[in-house]
Amino acid sequence: MNKTYEILLDEKKIGITRLEKADVPMGVVSGVIKFIDSKIGYDFIKDFCKKRQIELAVDYPEDKLISTRTIDNLKIVNEKGIEIEGIGNQIDGMDSDGFEISIEGVPYPFYEEEFQHHINEYENLFKDKK
Repeated sequence: MNKTYEILLDEKKIGITRLEKADVPMGVVSGVIKFIDSKIGYDFIKDFCKKRQIELAVDYPEDKLISTRTIDNLKIVNEKGIEIEGIGNQIDGMDSDGFEISIEGVPYPFYEEEFQHHINEYENLFKDKK
């Protein structure tokens, strides 16, 4: 599947992702972030969270490694402009390895409609075992 999703922060596009990974039973999708500006990384994310009092799950400044808790101003939208909503989201990663975005608890039936390819892959894991 080659869908591309826009990542918006405070209604400004900061990057894109393909949401190429999933945990289907948990309603989770995640993917590598391609930021539109090379200046976006550890320092930008940490500063944004600090200014808005967003809790960090992990912060290792010496490695420029960070993992956020849910950022309310963060939106991921599909090609039709529909937000992929869940019960939470995170950005995590490090400057040297890149960053990922995750959305947890995407409700059904929307999950099934938007991410049928992930459901198909998950179901195929069990076909050979029957």
